[in-house]
Amino acid sequence: MNEICEKAEGFLNTVVGDMEFDLDISAEWSDDDGCTVNFTGEDVPIILSENGELLDAFETLLFQLYGRDLEREHRFICDADGFRGTRKSELAAMAKFAAKNVREKGVPFTFGDLNSTERRMIHLTLKDDDDLFTESVGMGRDRRLRVSLKEE
Repeated sequence: MNEICEKAEGFLNTVVGDMEFDLDISAEWSDDDGCTVNFTGEDVPIILSENGELLDAFETLLFQLYGRDLEREHRFICDADGFRGTRKSELAAMAKFAAKNVREKGVPFTFGDLNSTERRMIHLTLKDDDDLFTESVGMGRDRRLRVSLKEE
């Protein structure tokens, strides 16, 4: 396993242990995505509540601590009970819905509140659609993803 991924796993084990959560943490390195940290145990429902906000918070912490040591294409992905995979499927369906809407109506479609990882997933889902253009607009917490037709 990658050294950064090992550090991330150790850090989260310490944090989760100090918080007295009943969770087991395992991390795995992938040259495609980066470091995936998986949570299992009795307290998984707690970290999945509020649409996985705690998973997002753990990812943010890991990126703040170790992100400068990662290549640009790699990320920290925290997951539990296949939550990220399910969310990825939901986002792909949302992207296809937006693409269909934009093509039919000719009007740009702007997604609601998505974190940077979710915006990235939609960008990647639509990247091969030659007639569409995706862009993130706005700043900070108000950043949104817009899908529009490419101008000819």
